[in-house]
Amino acid sequence: MNDSSWGAPPRADYVGDWRTSDQGPASAGPAYVGHEAQQTRPMPIVPDFPDAGRDAEDRGDRDSREAHGQGAAPLNGPLSRSGTPPEPMPDPAGPGATPPPGGRGDNRSGRSGRSGREKKRAGRDLRAAIGVGVGLGAVIVASLFVVKAVFVGVVVVAVVVGLWELTSRLHERKQIKAPLVPLAVGGAAMVVAGYARGAEGAWVAMALTALAVLVWRMTEPPEGYLKDVTAGVFAAFYVPFLATFVALMLASDDGSWRVLTFLLLTVVSDTGAYAVGWRFGKHRLAPRISPGKTREGLFGAVAFAMAAGALCMEFLIDGGSWWQGLLLGLAVAVSATLGDLGESMIKRDLGIKDMGTLLPGHGGIMDRLDSLLPTAPVVWLLFVIFVGSG
Repeated sequence: MNDSSWGAPPRADYVGDWRTSDQGPASAGPAYVGHEAQQTRPMPIVPDFPDAGRDAEDRGDRDSREAHGQGAAPLNGPLSRSGTPPEPMPDPAGPGATPPPGGRGDNRSGRSGRSGREKKRAGRDLRAAIGVGVGLGAVIVASLFVVKAVFVGVVVVAVVVGLWELTSRLHERKQIKAPLVPLAVGGAAMVVAGYARGAEGAWVAMALTALAVLVWRMTEPPEGYLKDVTAGVFAAFYVPFLATFVALMLASDDGSWRVLTFLLLTVVSDTGAYAVGWRFGKHRLAPRISPGKTREGLFGAVAFAMAAGALCMEFLIDGGSWWQGLLLGLAVAVSATLGDLGESMIKRDLGIKDMGTLLPGHGGIMDRLDSLLPTAPVVWLLFVIFVGSG
């Protein structure tokens, strides 16, 4: 999907019985040869942002014309042999009849030619998405409250798979060879060091990982060295280093509840944005980055996350208060939205829809980590400010 504006058809001039344009003979519109005139159906102009409601409406209008013997309407309007538009066909329902809902006469939405309530689609296999989400949630909760070390292993696996998806897409789409082996080893070390040695251990592991990326890439020709190591350091920071803050939360005495609160608020924020945006969304939030996101969806994310934050801080976190939960929920909604937009920016630059296909209905692991990764340091910091490091 590109971000260019809607195109316009070339100007057409009619000379005799032939249609020409400034760009040569037109490929659409009526053309007349000899004494027999035939109307040809033009190629439709595809807008930047597909509109399922408008497409369905146009098909219905075309079928109605064909049913009453008018044929297909060209893009610039049909012309008779004299060069003037033909008389419109009378409405079969008679003058003054009320048009059916959703037709061209129904303008309740305030936009010409659109129905007031267009059918909206989720864009993904919702059943598969729910099933996979429930399964992942069960694994996470079980590992979180049984043995903390098992949950650290889950985070390590997610980090390694996420790095593999990111480096693979960079190589496929941009010919950038970020070295996966030092990234995977260093990423796992970051998470484990953060859990065992705290923030200091995580920083040391991050520095050593960056150094390993620089050295590892030296075994190949120098062409592209700068872009490869730059992408490698970026990947090391973006995926494993940000994920380390989850391990830092887990290391606290009530770490399991802190991590659960972090996960719940992020999921609730995404759910609120989707539900409110799907039902009430009209104003796009960032159309050049993610056309599906709306300002109404952002308000839904904030409202849902703040409500969930107040409940979690009051009942799940020792020493927490409901007003702290409101601030925590607000911060989560903002950071999760920015994280989602950030990965959307990466995917647009790469020209892909999803980072992978590992999770049916979701895409890849990175498509699920996009809002979690930048939210982790924000939640960790606010927990330290509100209730201490534990």
